[in-house]
Amino acid sequence: MMIKNQENKNFIHFLASHAKNNGFIFSSSEIYGGLNAVYDYGQYGVELKNNIKEYWWRSMVFLHKNIVGLDSSILMHPNIWKASGHIDEFNELLIDNKDSKKRYCPDILIKKYVENNFSKCSKRKKEIFFRLSKSLKEKNYSDIRILIDELNICDPVSGTKNWTKIRYFNMMFKIKEEIEKDLFLRPETSQGIFSNFNNIKKSSRMKIPFGVAQIGKSFRNEIIARQFLFRLREFEQMEMLFFIHPNEEKKWYEYWKNIRFKWHLLLKLGDNKYKLSYHKNLAHYASAGTDIEFNFPFGFKEIEGIHCRRDFDLKKHESLSNKKFRVFDSNKNNYIPYVIETSLGLDRVFLAIFSSSLEIEKLENGTERTVLKLPSFLSPVKAAIFPLVKKDGLPEIAKKIFNKIKINYRLVYSQKASIGKLYRIQDAIGTPLCFTVDYKTVETNTVTVRYRDTMKQKRIHIKKIPDIIDKVTGFEQVLKELY
Repeated sequence: MMIKNQENKNFIHFLASHAKNNGFIFSSSEIYGGLNAVYDYGQYGVELKNNIKEYWWRSMVFLHKNIVGLDSSILMHPNIWKASGHIDEFNELLIDNKDSKKRYCPDILIKKYVENNFSKCSKRKKEIFFRLSKSLKEKNYSDIRILIDELNICDPVSGTKNWTKIRYFNMMFKIKEEIEKDLFLRPETSQGIFSNFNNIKKSSRMKIPFGVAQIGKSFRNEIIARQFLFRLREFEQMEMLFFIHPNEEKKWYEYWKNIRFKWHLLLKLGDNKYKLSYHKNLAHYASAGTDIEFNFPFGFKEIEGIHCRRDFDLKKHESLSNKKFRVFDSNKNNYIPYVIETSLGLDRVFLAIFSSSLEIEKLENGTERTVLKLPSFLSPVKAAIFPLVKKDGLPEIAKKIFNKIKINYRLVYSQKASIGKLYRIQDAIGTPLCFTVDYKTVETNTVTVRYRDTMKQKRIHIKKIPDIIDKVTGFEQVLKELY
Protein backbone atom coordinates (compact mmCIF):
# COMPACT_ATOMS: atom_id res chain seq x y z
CA MET A 1 0.00 0.00 0.00
CA MET A 2 1.30 3.45 -0.90
CA ILE A 3 0.44 6.60 1.03
CA LYS A 4 0.60 9.46 -1.47
CA ASN A 5 1.96 12.79 -0.37
CA GLN A 6 -1.19 14.80 -1.14
CA GLU A 7 -3.13 12.69 1.40
CA ASN A 8 -1.07 14.20 4.21
CA LYS A 9 -2.94 17.24 5.58
CA ASN A 10 0.28 18.75 6.86
CA PHE A 11 2.20 17.92 3.73
CA ILE A 12 3.98 21.26 3.30
CA HIS A 13 5.31 20.96 6.86
CA PHE A 14 6.29 17.33 6.20
CA LEU A 15 7.94 18.37 2.93
CA ALA A 16 9.95 21.20 4.53
CA SER A 17 10.98 18.95 7.42
CA HIS A 18 12.17 16.18 5.10
CA ALA A 19 14.01 18.70 2.92
CA LYS A 20 15.83 20.11 5.95
CA ASN A 21 16.64 16.83 7.70
CA ASN A 22 18.05 15.30 4.51
CA GLY A 23 20.16 18.20 3.28
CA PHE A 24 17.97 19.67 0.54
CA ILE A 25 16.59 22.99 1.84
CA PHE A 26 17.54 25.07 4.87
CA SER A 27 15.95 28.27 6.10
CA SER A 28 18.39 31.09 5.41
CA SER A 29 20.15 32.57 8.48
CA GLU A 30 18.38 30.06 10.71
CA ILE A 31 20.79 30.62 13.61
CA TYR A 32 19.39 34.17 13.86
CA GLY A 33 15.76 33.19 13.53
CA GLY A 34 15.66 32.85 9.75
CA LEU A 35 14.61 35.22 7.00
CA ASN A 36 11.08 35.02 5.64
CA ALA A 37 10.82 33.50 2.14
CA VAL A 38 14.58 33.10 1.67
CA TYR A 39 16.10 29.61 1.60
CA ASP A 40 19.49 27.94 1.20
CA TYR A 41 19.97 24.80 -0.89
CA GLY A 42 21.83 22.11 1.05
CA GLN A 43 24.31 19.50 -0.14
CA TYR A 44 21.71 17.42 -1.98
CA GLY A 45 19.43 20.32 -2.85
CA VAL A 46 22.15 22.05 -4.83
CA GLU A 47 22.86 18.84 -6.76
CA LEU A 48 19.19 18.40 -7.67
CA LYS A 49 18.96 22.07 -8.60
CA ASN A 50 22.05 21.85 -10.82
CA ASN A 51 20.67 18.75 -12.53
CA ILE A 52 17.41 20.57 -13.30
CA LYS A 53 19.45 23.42 -14.75
CA GLU A 54 21.44 21.00 -16.88
CA TYR A 55 18.27 19.35 -18.21
CA TRP A 56 16.89 22.77 -19.20
CA TRP A 57 20.19 24.07 -20.60
CA ARG A 58 20.81 21.01 -22.72
CA SER A 59 17.25 21.06 -24.07
CA MET A 60 17.57 24.74 -25.00
CA VAL A 61 21.19 25.35 -26.03
CA PHE A 62 22.55 21.91 -26.97
CA LEU A 63 19.55 20.87 -29.06
CA HIS A 64 19.08 24.14 -30.97
CA LYS A 65 21.77 25.38 -33.33
CA ASN A 66 20.27 28.89 -33.18
CA ILE A 67 20.12 29.34 -29.38
CA VAL A 68 23.09 30.56 -27.35
CA GLY A 69 23.62 31.27 -23.68
CA LEU A 70 24.20 34.40 -21.62
CA ASP A 71 24.98 35.26 -18.00
CA SER A 72 24.18 38.93 -17.53
CA SER A 73 24.91 40.94 -14.39
CA ILE A 74 22.48 41.34 -11.52
CA LEU A 75 23.28 45.06 -11.28
CA MET A 76 22.40 47.13 -14.35
CA HIS A 77 22.08 50.77 -15.28
CA PRO A 78 18.81 52.20 -13.85
CA ASN A 79 17.75 53.26 -17.35
CA ILE A 80 17.27 49.56 -18.07
CA TRP A 81 14.46 49.54 -15.51
CA LYS A 82 13.16 52.91 -16.69
CA ALA A 83 12.79 51.59 -20.24
CA SER A 84 11.24 48.30 -19.14
CA GLY A 85 8.66 50.10 -17.00
CA HIS A 86 9.75 48.60 -13.70
CA ILE A 87 10.55 51.90 -12.00
CA ASP A 88 7.16 53.40 -12.79
CA GLU A 89 4.87 50.37 -13.00
CA PHE A 90 6.31 47.44 -11.02
CA ASN A 91 4.01 48.04 -8.08
CA GLU A 92 1.66 46.12 -5.80
CA LEU A 93 -1.11 47.39 -3.60
CA LEU A 94 -0.20 47.52 0.07
CA ILE A 95 -2.04 47.98 3.35
CA ASP A 96 -0.48 48.02 6.84
CA ASN A 97 -1.91 47.22 10.22
CA LYS A 98 -0.67 49.96 12.57
CA ASP A 99 -0.66 47.69 15.63
CA SER A 100 1.09 44.56 14.30
CA LYS A 101 3.21 46.47 11.75
CA LYS A 102 2.41 43.67 9.29
CA ARG A 103 1.89 44.30 5.58
CA TYR A 104 -0.77 42.75 3.38
CA CYS A 105 -2.06 42.80 -0.18
CA PRO A 106 -5.59 44.20 0.34
CA ASP A 107 -7.16 42.09 -2.43
CA ILE A 108 -5.67 38.88 -0.97
CA LEU A 109 -6.77 39.96 2.51
CA ILE A 110 -10.37 40.30 1.27
CA LYS A 111 -10.33 37.07 -0.76
CA LYS A 112 -8.97 35.03 2.13
CA TYR A 113 -11.58 36.47 4.52
CA VAL A 114 -14.43 35.77 2.09
CA GLU A 115 -13.25 32.21 1.39
CA ASN A 116 -13.17 31.47 5.12
CA ASN A 117 -16.50 33.10 6.01
CA PHE A 118 -18.87 32.54 3.08
CA SER A 119 -20.08 29.33 1.45
CA LYS A 120 -18.95 28.45 -2.02
CA CYS A 121 -22.27 29.35 -3.68
CA SER A 122 -23.04 32.35 -1.50
CA LYS A 123 -24.67 35.25 -3.34
CA ARG A 124 -22.89 37.69 -1.02
CA LYS A 125 -19.55 36.12 -1.88
CA LYS A 126 -20.14 36.67 -5.60
CA GLU A 127 -21.16 40.27 -4.96
CA ILE A 128 -17.99 40.99 -2.97
CA PHE A 129 -15.74 39.43 -5.60
CA PHE A 130 -17.49 41.36 -8.37
CA ARG A 131 -17.09 44.63 -6.47
CA LEU A 132 -13.44 43.88 -5.71
CA SER A 133 -12.70 43.03 -9.34
CA LYS A 134 -14.43 46.21 -10.54
CA SER A 135 -12.54 48.39 -8.04
CA LEU A 136 -9.19 46.88 -9.01
CA LYS A 137 -9.90 47.38 -12.70
CA GLU A 138 -10.94 50.99 -12.16
CA LYS A 139 -8.11 51.57 -9.65
CA ASN A 140 -10.70 52.67 -7.09
CA TYR A 141 -8.58 51.86 -4.06
CA SER A 142 -10.62 53.92 -1.64
CA ASP A 143 -13.58 51.58 -2.29
CA ILE A 144 -11.37 48.56 -1.51
CA ARG A 145 -10.46 50.22 1.79
CA ILE A 146 -14.17 50.81 2.49
CA LEU A 147 -14.89 47.15 1.66
CA ILE A 148 -12.33 46.04 4.27
CA ASP A 149 -14.13 48.20 6.86
CA GLU A 150 -17.59 46.95 5.83
CA LEU A 151 -16.48 43.34 6.23
CA ASN A 152 -14.89 44.11 9.62
CA ILE A 153 -11.70 42.38 8.57
CA CYS A 154 -9.23 42.13 11.45
CA ASP A 155 -5.49 41.69 11.27
CA PRO A 156 -4.82 37.98 11.94
CA VAL A 157 -1.81 38.91 14.10
CA SER A 158 -3.02 41.81 16.26
CA GLY A 159 -6.76 41.16 15.94
CA THR A 160 -7.39 44.88 15.37
CA LYS A 161 -8.89 46.86 12.49
CA ASN A 162 -6.37 49.69 12.71
CA TRP A 163 -5.55 49.81 8.99
CA THR A 164 -3.62 52.39 6.98
CA LYS A 165 -4.70 53.74 3.61
CA ILE A 166 -4.07 51.54 0.58
CA ARG A 167 -1.04 52.65 -1.40
CA TYR A 168 1.37 51.48 -4.07
CA PHE A 169 4.56 49.64 -3.18
CA ASN A 170 7.44 49.18 -5.67
CA MET A 171 8.68 45.61 -5.56
CA MET A 172 12.27 46.29 -6.60
CA PHE A 173 15.05 46.24 -4.02
CA LYS A 174 16.95 49.53 -4.10
CA ILE A 175 20.47 48.77 -2.90
CA LYS A 176 22.49 51.94 -3.34
CA GLU A 177 21.95 55.63 -3.81
CA GLU A 178 24.48 57.67 -5.74
CA ILE A 179 24.58 61.34 -6.69
CA GLU A 180 23.09 60.75 -10.13
CA LYS A 181 21.41 57.34 -10.07
CA ASP A 182 19.92 54.56 -7.97
CA LEU A 183 20.88 50.91 -8.36
CA PHE A 184 18.45 48.03 -8.03
CA LEU A 185 18.65 44.27 -7.68
CA ARG A 186 17.12 43.01 -10.90
CA PRO A 187 13.47 41.89 -10.66
CA GLU A 188 13.78 39.74 -13.82
CA THR A 189 16.57 38.33 -15.98
CA SER A 190 15.18 39.07 -19.45
CA GLN A 191 16.34 42.72 -19.59
CA GLY A 192 19.95 41.54 -19.57
CA ILE A 193 19.20 39.68 -22.79
CA PHE A 194 17.42 42.62 -24.41
CA SER A 195 20.22 45.05 -23.58
CA ASN A 196 22.81 42.64 -25.06
CA PHE A 197 20.83 41.94 -28.24
CA ASN A 198 23.26 43.77 -30.56
CA ASN A 199 26.35 42.31 -28.86
CA ILE A 200 25.05 38.75 -29.25
CA LYS A 201 23.81 39.24 -32.81
CA LYS A 202 27.14 40.67 -33.99
CA SER A 203 29.50 38.37 -32.09
CA SER A 204 27.62 35.14 -32.87
CA ARG A 205 26.80 36.17 -36.48
CA MET A 206 23.35 34.66 -36.09
CA LYS A 207 20.37 35.75 -38.12
CA ILE A 208 16.69 35.88 -37.20
CA PRO A 209 15.24 33.64 -35.85
CA PHE A 210 17.60 33.01 -32.94
CA GLY A 211 17.31 32.67 -29.17
CA VAL A 212 19.24 33.56 -26.04
CA ALA A 213 18.98 31.40 -22.91
CA GLN A 214 19.86 32.50 -19.40
CA ILE A 215 19.72 31.11 -15.87
CA GLY A 216 20.04 33.61 -13.06
CA LYS A 217 18.87 35.13 -9.80
CA SER A 218 16.08 37.71 -9.57
CA PHE A 219 14.81 39.63 -6.55
CA ARG A 220 11.35 40.90 -5.70
CA ASN A 221 10.27 42.55 -2.48
CA GLU A 222 7.12 40.47 -2.19
CA ILE A 223 4.60 41.76 0.33
CA ILE A 224 3.33 38.25 0.97
CA ALA A 225 5.88 35.55 0.28
CA ARG A 226 4.43 32.13 1.04
CA GLN A 227 3.99 28.43 0.31
CA PHE A 228 7.56 27.30 0.92
CA LEU A 229 9.59 27.62 -2.33
CA PHE A 230 6.67 28.80 -4.46
CA ARG A 231 6.89 32.55 -3.85
CA LEU A 232 10.28 33.84 -2.77
CA ARG A 233 12.03 37.17 -2.45
CA GLU A 234 15.21 35.75 -3.97
CA PHE A 235 14.60 33.22 -6.71
CA GLU A 236 16.15 31.77 -9.84
CA GLN A 237 14.75 31.96 -13.35
CA MET A 238 15.45 29.94 -16.49
CA GLU A 239 14.47 32.15 -19.40
CA MET A 240 14.83 31.99 -23.15
CA LEU A 241 14.02 34.86 -25.49
CA PHE A 242 13.49 33.87 -29.11
CA PHE A 243 13.80 36.75 -31.59
CA ILE A 244 11.65 36.40 -34.71
CA HIS A 245 10.22 38.22 -37.71
CA PRO A 246 6.87 39.79 -36.74
CA ASN A 247 5.08 37.79 -39.45
CA GLU A 248 6.11 34.50 -37.78
CA GLU A 249 4.81 35.33 -34.31
CA LYS A 250 1.97 32.80 -34.27
CA LYS A 251 4.10 29.98 -35.69
CA TRP A 252 6.85 30.31 -33.07
CA TYR A 253 4.44 30.94 -30.22
CA GLU A 254 2.72 27.61 -30.93
CA TYR A 255 6.07 25.85 -31.32
CA TRP A 256 7.45 27.00 -27.97
CA LYS A 257 4.18 26.47 -26.16
CA ASN A 258 4.09 22.83 -27.30
CA ILE A 259 7.75 22.04 -26.81
CA ARG A 260 7.84 23.52 -23.32
CA PHE A 261 4.78 21.53 -22.28
CA LYS A 262 6.44 18.37 -23.58
CA TRP A 263 9.61 19.20 -21.60
CA HIS A 264 7.59 19.11 -18.38
CA LEU A 265 5.77 15.90 -19.27
CA LEU A 266 9.10 14.12 -19.77
CA LEU A 267 9.75 14.51 -16.04
CA LYS A 268 7.10 11.78 -15.63
CA LEU A 269 5.49 13.43 -12.60
CA GLY A 270 2.04 12.65 -14.03
CA ASP A 271 0.39 14.08 -17.14
CA ASN A 272 -2.72 14.97 -15.13
CA LYS A 273 -0.66 17.30 -12.96
CA TYR A 274 -0.21 19.81 -15.78
CA LYS A 275 -2.58 22.04 -17.67
CA LEU A 276 -2.40 25.04 -19.98
CA SER A 277 -4.01 28.28 -18.87
CA TYR A 278 -4.54 30.90 -21.57
CA HIS A 279 -4.30 34.54 -20.53
CA LYS A 280 -7.50 36.57 -20.90
CA ASN A 281 -6.08 39.75 -19.39
CA LEU A 282 -2.74 40.21 -21.11
CA ALA A 283 0.18 42.28 -19.88
CA HIS A 284 0.50 45.59 -21.70
CA TYR A 285 3.52 44.33 -23.68
CA ALA A 286 2.02 41.00 -24.77
CA SER A 287 -0.14 39.92 -27.71
CA ALA A 288 -0.58 36.35 -26.40
CA GLY A 289 0.25 34.45 -23.26
CA THR A 290 -0.05 30.94 -21.85
CA ASP A 291 0.84 29.59 -18.43
CA ILE A 292 1.84 26.00 -17.84
CA GLU A 293 0.26 25.22 -14.48
CA PHE A 294 1.25 22.42 -12.13
CA ASN A 295 -0.87 20.81 -9.44
CA PHE A 296 1.17 21.68 -6.34
CA PRO A 297 0.03 20.41 -2.92
CA PHE A 298 -1.90 23.70 -2.63
CA GLY A 299 -3.55 23.47 -6.08
CA PHE A 300 -2.83 24.39 -9.69
CA LYS A 301 -0.39 27.30 -9.95
CA GLU A 302 1.86 28.72 -12.65
CA ILE A 303 5.19 27.02 -13.15
CA GLU A 304 6.16 28.48 -16.55
CA GLY A 305 4.92 31.25 -18.81
CA ILE A 306 5.14 31.51 -22.61
CA HIS A 307 4.46 35.00 -23.95
CA CYS A 308 4.57 36.98 -27.17
CA ARG A 309 6.29 40.17 -26.02
CA ARG A 310 6.20 41.68 -29.53
CA ASP A 311 8.85 44.44 -29.99
CA PHE A 312 7.91 46.27 -26.77
CA ASP A 313 11.22 45.93 -24.92
CA LEU A 314 13.62 46.52 -27.80
CA LYS A 315 11.56 49.50 -28.96
CA LYS A 316 11.67 51.02 -25.45
CA HIS A 317 15.43 50.51 -25.19
CA GLU A 318 15.95 51.94 -28.65
CA SER A 319 14.03 55.06 -27.70
CA LEU A 320 15.79 55.66 -24.37
CA SER A 321 19.33 54.64 -25.35
CA ASN A 322 19.36 56.09 -28.88
CA LYS A 323 20.84 52.78 -30.07
CA LYS A 324 19.35 50.87 -32.99
CA PHE A 325 17.96 47.37 -32.36
CA ARG A 326 17.04 46.61 -35.94
CA VAL A 327 17.67 43.85 -38.44
CA PHE A 328 17.15 43.59 -42.18
CA ASP A 329 14.93 41.12 -44.01
CA SER A 330 15.60 39.60 -47.43
CA ASN A 331 14.13 42.71 -49.10
CA LYS A 332 16.53 45.00 -47.21
CA ASN A 333 13.70 46.36 -45.08
CA ASN A 334 14.64 46.96 -41.46
CA TYR A 335 12.47 46.04 -38.51
CA ILE A 336 12.65 45.50 -34.75
CA PRO A 337 12.30 41.75 -34.02
CA TYR A 338 9.40 40.35 -32.06
CA VAL A 339 10.13 38.11 -29.09
CA ILE A 340 8.68 34.84 -27.80
CA GLU A 341 9.59 34.48 -24.14
CA THR A 342 9.66 31.24 -22.16
CA SER A 343 10.15 31.91 -18.45
CA LEU A 344 10.45 29.11 -15.93
CA GLY A 345 10.89 29.41 -12.17
CA LEU A 346 13.69 27.06 -11.13
CA ASP A 347 12.61 27.00 -7.48
CA ARG A 348 9.05 26.16 -8.54
CA VAL A 349 10.26 23.28 -10.70
CA PHE A 350 12.31 22.05 -7.75
CA LEU A 351 9.21 22.22 -5.55
CA ALA A 352 7.06 20.45 -8.16
CA ILE A 353 9.56 17.60 -8.53
CA PHE A 354 10.28 17.28 -4.82
CA SER A 355 6.63 17.35 -3.72
CA SER A 356 5.55 14.85 -6.40
CA SER A 357 8.38 12.44 -5.63
CA LEU A 358 8.17 12.26 -1.83
CA GLU A 359 6.12 9.33 -0.57
CA ILE A 360 5.54 7.34 2.59
CA GLU A 361 5.29 3.78 1.39
CA LYS A 362 3.76 1.01 3.49
CA LEU A 363 5.59 -2.26 2.90
CA GLU A 364 4.27 -5.83 2.93
CA ASN A 365 5.91 -6.62 6.27
CA GLY A 366 3.95 -3.80 7.92
CA THR A 367 6.83 -1.34 8.13
CA GLU A 368 7.09 1.96 6.28
CA ARG A 369 9.76 3.71 4.29
CA THR A 370 10.04 7.34 3.23
CA VAL A 371 11.25 7.42 -0.35
CA LEU A 372 12.00 10.23 -2.77
CA LYS A 373 11.18 8.82 -6.21
CA LEU A 374 12.87 11.56 -8.20
CA PRO A 375 13.28 11.29 -11.97
CA SER A 376 16.47 9.25 -11.92
CA PHE A 377 18.38 11.48 -14.33
CA LEU A 378 17.89 14.38 -11.89
CA SER A 379 18.79 12.53 -8.69
CA PRO A 380 21.46 14.30 -6.59
CA VAL A 381 23.33 11.03 -6.07
CA LYS A 382 23.33 8.60 -8.98
CA ALA A 383 24.44 5.53 -7.06
CA ALA A 384 25.69 4.34 -3.67
CA ILE A 385 28.44 1.78 -3.07
CA PHE A 386 28.33 -0.32 0.13
CA PRO A 387 30.29 -3.20 1.62
CA LEU A 388 28.00 -5.73 3.30
CA VAL A 389 30.26 -5.83 6.37
CA LYS A 390 33.27 -3.84 7.60
CA LYS A 391 35.74 -6.75 7.41
CA ASP A 392 37.20 -9.53 5.28
CA GLY A 393 38.39 -7.12 2.58
CA LEU A 394 34.89 -6.08 1.45
CA PRO A 395 35.38 -2.34 2.27
CA GLU A 396 38.58 -2.33 0.22
CA ILE A 397 36.80 -3.78 -2.83
CA ALA A 398 33.90 -1.32 -2.46
CA LYS A 399 36.29 1.64 -2.16
CA LYS A 400 38.17 0.49 -5.25
CA ILE A 401 34.92 0.44 -7.26
CA PHE A 402 33.94 3.84 -5.87
CA ASN A 403 37.31 5.47 -6.69
CA LYS A 404 37.39 4.01 -10.20
CA ILE A 405 34.07 5.52 -11.36
CA LYS A 406 33.55 8.55 -9.08
CA ILE A 407 34.97 10.93 -11.68
CA ASN A 408 32.00 10.21 -13.95
CA TYR A 409 29.13 10.15 -11.46
CA ARG A 410 28.02 11.72 -8.19
CA LEU A 411 28.37 8.71 -5.87
CA VAL A 412 28.13 7.93 -2.17
CA TYR A 413 30.27 5.41 -0.29
CA SER A 414 29.27 4.33 3.22
CA GLN A 415 29.90 1.52 5.69
CA LYS A 416 28.59 3.25 8.83
CA ALA A 417 25.37 1.28 9.34
CA SER A 418 23.61 -1.99 8.56
CA ILE A 419 22.79 -2.56 4.91
CA GLY A 420 19.06 -2.12 5.54
CA LYS A 421 19.58 1.26 7.18
CA LEU A 422 21.95 2.36 4.41
CA TYR A 423 19.23 1.57 1.86
CA ARG A 424 16.69 3.67 3.79
CA ILE A 425 19.07 6.64 3.95
CA GLN A 426 19.53 6.52 0.18
CA ASP A 427 15.77 6.10 -0.37
CA ALA A 428 15.21 9.34 1.55
CA ILE A 429 17.53 11.36 -0.72
CA GLY A 430 16.33 9.72 -3.94
CA THR A 431 19.36 7.64 -4.94
CA PRO A 432 18.09 5.32 -7.71
CA LEU A 433 20.76 2.58 -7.43
CA CYS A 434 22.67 0.90 -4.62
CA PHE A 435 25.52 -1.55 -5.29
CA THR A 436 26.50 -3.91 -2.46
CA VAL A 437 29.81 -5.75 -2.24
CA ASP A 438 29.42 -9.08 -0.42
CA TYR A 439 31.25 -12.39 -0.05
CA LYS A 440 30.17 -13.57 -3.51
CA THR A 441 31.97 -10.53 -4.94
CA VAL A 442 35.29 -12.01 -3.82
CA GLU A 443 34.54 -15.27 -5.64
CA THR A 444 32.70 -14.10 -8.79
CA ASN A 445 33.44 -10.37 -9.28
CA THR A 446 29.71 -9.68 -9.04
CA VAL A 447 27.76 -7.27 -6.85
CA THR A 448 24.11 -6.88 -5.88
CA VAL A 449 22.31 -3.95 -7.49
CA ARG A 450 19.21 -2.73 -5.68
CA TYR A 451 16.66 -0.46 -7.41
CA ARG A 452 15.08 2.37 -5.38
CA ASP A 453 11.54 2.36 -6.77
CA THR A 454 10.87 -1.39 -6.69
CA MET A 455 13.48 -2.47 -4.08
CA LYS A 456 14.20 -5.42 -6.37
CA GLN A 457 17.74 -6.78 -6.44
CA LYS A 458 19.86 -8.74 -8.89
CA ARG A 459 23.49 -9.69 -9.35
CA ILE A 460 25.64 -8.10 -12.02
CA HIS A 461 29.31 -8.17 -12.91
CA ILE A 462 31.41 -5.31 -11.54
CA LYS A 463 32.25 -4.24 -15.09
CA LYS A 464 28.53 -3.65 -15.75
CA ILE A 465 28.14 -1.01 -13.02
CA PRO A 466 28.84 2.04 -15.28
CA ASP A 467 26.47 0.68 -17.93
CA ILE A 468 23.67 0.29 -15.37
CA ILE A 469 24.22 3.81 -14.02
CA ASP A 470 24.22 5.28 -17.54
CA LYS A 471 21.06 3.41 -18.51
CA VAL A 472 19.09 4.40 -15.40
CA THR A 473 20.34 7.96 -14.80
CA GLY A 474 21.50 9.31 -18.18
CA PHE A 475 20.12 12.53 -19.71
CA GLU A 476 20.48 11.33 -23.26
CA GLN A 477 17.41 9.12 -23.54
CA VAL A 478 15.12 11.80 -22.10
CA LEU A 479 16.48 14.50 -24.41
CA LYS A 480 16.07 12.25 -27.44
CA GLU A 481 12.34 12.11 -26.73
CA LEU A 482 12.07 15.90 -26.74
CA TYR A 483 12.71 16.47 -30.45
